[in-house]
Amino acid sequence: METQLRASLLEWLSADPLLSAEINTFAEESPLSAAPPWLGIVASTSIDWGCKDRAGREVRVALELTIRSDEPASGSSLVTAIDKRIDAMPAAQNGFELITSRFLRARAERRPRNLRAMLLEYRFRLLETAPA
Repeated sequence: METQLRASLLEWLSADPLLSAEINTFAEESPLSAAPPWLGIVASTSIDWGCKDRAGREVRVALELTIRSDEPASGSSLVTAIDKRIDAMPAAQNGFELITSRFLRARAERRPRNLRAMLLEYRFRLLETAPA
């Protein structure tokens, strides 16, 4: 389910008109040669979250948004848009049901050559369904 969530999450985020107009690349990992801004899943982990009659997972996903800017507050509107888009992700997915999603933490850092990176971590709780 972790792999299915990662794919569904990237598809959902990249389908947003606002995000796709502002972000150059949506990637499974940190892209090696993409021009900022880009958004990638940099890590995920999962544990059992099943019940008596259904398999389930609690999945934590770390997304990294990388932009180029001199301004410390730059990227905040993109972070807000990403957060709202994740909150609106439909429960019914291919192979699983999204029970809850919750923002956990964020970290921002300045990098060389005017790059700024925002790490956004979320927790998703999923229950398995029959594939569509």
